[in-house]
Amino acid sequence: MPKPRLCAFATGKMNHSFTPAEQTVLRTVQDNLPDGLTPYALMAEQAGLTEKQVLDLLTGLKKSGAIRRFGVSLKHQKTAWRHNAMVAWKVDAAQVEECGRQVARHSHVSHAYYRPSPTPDWPYELYTMIHGRSEAECLEVVDEIMHRTPLRDHAILRSLKELKKTSMTYFA
Repeated sequence: MPKPRLCAFATGKMNHSFTPAEQTVLRTVQDNLPDGLTPYALMAEQAGLTEKQVLDLLTGLKKSGAIRRFGVSLKHQKTAWRHNAMVAWKVDAAQVEECGRQVARHSHVSHAYYRPSPTPDWPYELYTMIHGRSEAECLEVVDEIMHRTPLRDHAILRSLKELKKTSMTYFA
């Protein structure tokens, strides 16, 4: 069974100076979660801190905005969720925010991005990553989105081969 990864994602807040203790803890949480019943205690041991200090440090980084999200990241390919599709949608500029919120609420959508098109021959600017247990399930989600939102015109970009997929390493 694959080990869950505990990920810390930094924001665009690049003015935060990380202390040596923060760097040590972040080095641990950006990699695989320590294998044990008390992962924070194991992180603390590795960092030379107490478990409470690790929890306080992570809570403080989250509250400050230096860490945007903290959670488990599963390798969906090793579960029943084997199919995905990046769907590029044509969206009216006035509806970007509302459509983005609506698609982001769907349980099968893991990512939703607005990326203005640099060229008129590619009119798609709202991108969603849809996951499903089958290709048919992914297509059902596309249909659901079309029925629940003003989005209609779209292009489905299927993954042919995964070339690289890793979490960012902020501290080596």
